[in-house]
Amino acid sequence: MKNTSLGSKDTSLLLVLQGHFKGELNLARVKLICLFITALCKIKTINYDRLASGFDVKADKNSSYRRIQRFMKEFDFPMKTVSVLIFNLLPFKDDLVLVLDRTNWKFGTKDINILMLGVSYKNVAFPLMFKMLDKRGNSDTEERIDLIKKYIEWFGKQSINCLLADREFVGIKWLEFLNNENIRYYIRIRNNFKIYSYQKQEEIKAFWLFNNLKVGEFYHYPKIVELHGQRCYLSGSKTIDRDGNMEFLIIVSFNKPEQAMVYYKQRWQIESLFRGLKSSGFNIEDTYVTDLERLEKLFSLTMIAFVWCYKIGDYLDENIKKITIKKHGRRAVSVFKYGLDYLSKFLLTGFKSLENNLFCFLSCT
Repeated sequence: MKNTSLGSKDTSLLLVLQGHFKGELNLARVKLICLFITALCKIKTINYDRLASGFDVKADKNSSYRRIQRFMKEFDFPMKTVSVLIFNLLPFKDDLVLVLDRTNWKFGTKDINILMLGVSYKNVAFPLMFKMLDKRGNSDTEERIDLIKKYIEWFGKQSINCLLADREFVGIKWLEFLNNENIRYYIRIRNNFKIYSYQKQEEIKAFWLFNNLKVGEFYHYPKIVELHGQRCYLSGSKTIDRDGNMEFLIIVSFNKPEQAMVYYKQRWQIESLFRGLKSSGFNIEDTYVTDLERLEKLFSLTMIAFVWCYKIGDYLDENIKKITIKKHGRRAVSVFKYGLDYLSKFLLTGFKSLENNLFCFLSCT
């Protein structure tokens, strides 16, 4: 078996990442990033102590631990650097479905709260950019607007097909911003939100428009309504929740309400991303880091590792061996986990059954 560790002559990953960063980072920094993401894929936890033991270098673990600490403390690692890397790995650069959501966890008394913007890609959301929130609970309107403005600045508004978000992402200025920017969106709203019906000439609760539906039936209301002072369309269905209670799934949209459910179903893909970053993959909740600047660097590195594993898993599923589909219709293992397990074994043992260089999956060529 060929030893493909970074300690050997095989420096393919280093060359690939140098190609992405194109002089933005010096060689020592790029080497550290390579060591970090390969250790992360081997160890499958973000804990510094365990990561340091996975560094493929001759230096002892304490030395590697200090290298990680210095990187997180001293090195300027702009999010745009990673966002552009991931964007460039997409096979297409327009007609993108963006997904906005928030993930959080608690370390001691400290709330870790992250607002994430991903792009829908083959049943998962690729992490693209995010904002660390220094508070508990939901993001505010300005934080969301700032994230979308950065996306537009970096990648252009013309690349956006639409934006998806759950019901915590609704507000007067937020909808006004999206409408003014002509950004198509499909966002879930709460059942009891009040809307103004021009047809009825009165304010009503949103769910009243869908009260006569049968369970599972979908309907897009053909008339324009007003929500938070903004003209929009509503679509909805009647569903049964996990506890057996009836509820409504109501979606507000800028236009094309008949496509609301088709697009909104893709929103769950960002939940798959969060599971991969957390308990089903890299266990990012294991970190003791609470400083937001250092946590941002840590999260950015984890995003690169996630995309690498997913691309490998996708290749394996499509070209080598299909993931088993269970009786309930779901995969036995996620595409991301499929790639992570294969890559982990390769990095630990050097064994692989692919002709492809696994480092090439992070290459744009």
